[in-house]
Amino acid sequence: MSAQIIVFANEKGGTGKSTLAMHIIVALLRVGKKVVSVDLDFPQGTLSHYMENRKMFAQTQQVSLPLTKHLLWNDETARIYTLKGEIEKAKNTADFIVIDTPGNVNDLTQEAIKSADILVTPLNDSLIDLDVLAQVDTNTLKIKGPSHFAQVVWSLRQQRMLERKPSLHWVVVRNRLTHTKSRNTQLMIVLLNALARRIHYTVAKGISERVIYRELFLKGLTMLDFKENGLNMPISSSAVTAKQEITDLLQNIFLNEVDNFT
Repeated sequence: MSAQIIVFANEKGGTGKSTLAMHIIVALLRVGKKVVSVDLDFPQGTLSHYMENRKMFAQTQQVSLPLTKHLLWNDETARIYTLKGEIEKAKNTADFIVIDTPGNVNDLTQEAIKSADILVTPLNDSLIDLDVLAQVDTNTLKIKGPSHFAQVVWSLRQQRMLERKPSLHWVVVRNRLTHTKSRNTQLMIVLLNALARRIHYTVAKGISERVIYRELFLKGLTMLDFKENGLNMPISSSAVTAKQEITDLLQNIFLNEVDNFT
């Protein structure tokens, strides 16, 4: 068994990495995949807190929720193990390894990206956040070139090629979309697509800004848990739309290789 590795990374924090990582994890678990999850964002540990909330909710509500084998990477872990070693160990027991990273490009983040088969970069739908990926000419509003994070990913891709590893599938997700069209929205689409042609990533269909994601975090639930027996959760039209957005994201990430997630 050799697990496929999915890494969620962005040089900026607050872009929804942990929330989207949790949804992908649950999607994989629900189709019977063995998943190992790794949280490199210590001490924040949002993905780890999400997992803890899920376990607690399942216990208190006496419902069965699929869970992953989870590792929070902290100073104690780092003294005993290496990330590369833990990834190699997990490859022998899991179908997928999902890694959440902090909002900075440290050595661990680079190690994770270098090991990844799929890199997912959530990006708030703002020109401020686009600065992580691209330098934009203020006069022409055109791409001048890739920014630091994009250059780091490009460099790690080159290292993978030298080591004869498969090419990295990079997915950029427009996150926290508003429901009103604006000049910013249209410009983001144009600029992201222009940069994608230069540095080779897929622009995924976006994820809208919704309160329900924050509410689900406290219970450790995802949009894919609504059918779970015993939950009795009302499904609003907003929830249906949100679930479709997650389904579309799954297709962008896995290129239709994994079916029947929902």
